[in-house]
Amino acid sequence: MPLIRLDKYLADAGLGTRSKVKDLVKSGQIFVNDIQIKKSDMKIDNEKDVVRCGTKLLSYSEFEYYMLNKPQGVISATKDDLQKTVIELIKEDKRRDLFPVGRLDKDTEGLLIITNDGVFANSMLAPGKHVDKKYFAKIEGRVTEDMIEHFKEGVDIGDDVPTKPAILEIIKQSEQSEINITITEGRYHQIKRMFKAFGMEVIYLKRLSMGKIVLDEALGLGEYRKLTSEELAYYGR
Repeated sequence: MPLIRLDKYLADAGLGTRSKVKDLVKSGQIFVNDIQIKKSDMKIDNEKDVVRCGTKLLSYSEFEYYMLNKPQGVISATKDDLQKTVIELIKEDKRRDLFPVGRLDKDTEGLLIITNDGVFANSMLAPGKHVDKKYFAKIEGRVTEDMIEHFKEGVDIGDDVPTKPAILEIIKQSEQSEINITITEGRYHQIKRMFKAFGMEVIYLKRLSMGKIVLDEALGLGEYRKLTSEELAYYGR
């Protein structure tokens, strides 16, 4: 890893904005290899230098990856003046360049990956990658077996072309059905529009997995954890 400017190192370590960390440096709170530093433009070797703020040891990683169990009522955005965002749910010291990989609607729950790694995000989202995204849904209406074939062939949801083939699994079949559905696209309100094409309404939606990364059942709504090395290895990270 190339040398990193101290102010960038401190900001990425979760100490605040570039201007805030420069104030920390000027006030004498930053030490590199136990030497008090007063210039924020010095270069840090992340593999050799030991950096602390007061008595707190700091660590730097180029990329961070979180698995979040998104609750309803939170939007998939980096910041918003009026509504709470998924980034605000990450409470520990964190980088300021985190973003959600793709999006979930405000009223949708489940797996959302948050990172600052654009290459990784592209590997999950690029249309040519065809990464499976599996959801659980409750549907107002009776989902029938013949719909399985319709979904497999693609559904006309009013766009220029039908959806790509989707896998529909019926869990509970009644006036309020429960299903799993796997899609490879991420069109606007896609699953809701697919069922609307059959005169049905999605009343609950939860994402269960993206590719090989599966929502950790131990995470309650709004909880998160870092992705494991095994999960990252699926995508060469």
